[in-house]
Amino acid sequence: MMLQLEVQPALIDQVHDRLLAAIADGSLVAGRRLTQERVAAMLGVSRQPVSHALQVLKRRGFLIEHGKRGLQVAPIDGRRIRDLYLVREALDGLAARLAAQRIKTDGASDAERRAVQATLAAGRKLGPRSPIARLIDADVAFHSAIHVLSGNQAIVETVTDQWPHFRRSMGLVLSVSGAYARYWDEHAAILEAVLAGDAAAAEERARGHTARAGEETALRLETAEQSKMPNSGERR
Repeated sequence: MMLQLEVQPALIDQVHDRLLAAIADGSLVAGRRLTQERVAAMLGVSRQPVSHALQVLKRRGFLIEHGKRGLQVAPIDGRRIRDLYLVREALDGLAARLAAQRIKTDGASDAERRAVQATLAAGRKLGPRSPIARLIDADVAFHSAIHVLSGNQAIVETVTDQWPHFRRSMGLVLSVSGAYARYWDEHAAILEAVLAGDAAAAEERARGHTARAGEETALRLETAEQSKMPNSGERR
């Protein structure tokens, strides 16, 4: 006999998603202490769904234990981001290859083609002075559309689960002078190869783009981490 659930899963999911969005967009900064009482008060819910949601976020690496202070928002780990980008490089390349093959064999729908073209046009309209959150949204939307166009749901699901980790660090490179325009030139080149049905070129361009983005992001994170170290740059 299965026991009745004490907390509605939907409410736990809502608390989890609200907290995750705040961590991903930087509203809840690294080091911010989160207690059940404080989160419950902020969201207007009981402590029970908050407790469950906090534990899920801890397991996913967004929260860490901090001694007697309880849970706090985890720092952005440069090594972790580098590892994630290595995985995404392979998946982005595969997605672009599969998308190009679907285009060549007429396996992609017109709606899917229009969707990815629309994300490119929308991203092109933005500029480096646009809010960072909008720049990140546009970047995620383009890559997600390519993943969908691949027709491989496993790629979509795998990367979607990791987007919050990526979003926490993407602003570091998108805010760099000239980077935004360069990234969208690369996006355009990827889509050009995909829509031409050139699987090899699509894969190569997608992998190269993600590899460069990952390296630049990781380096900026590592530089930021080193600058926070006591006596960094001093000789003894």
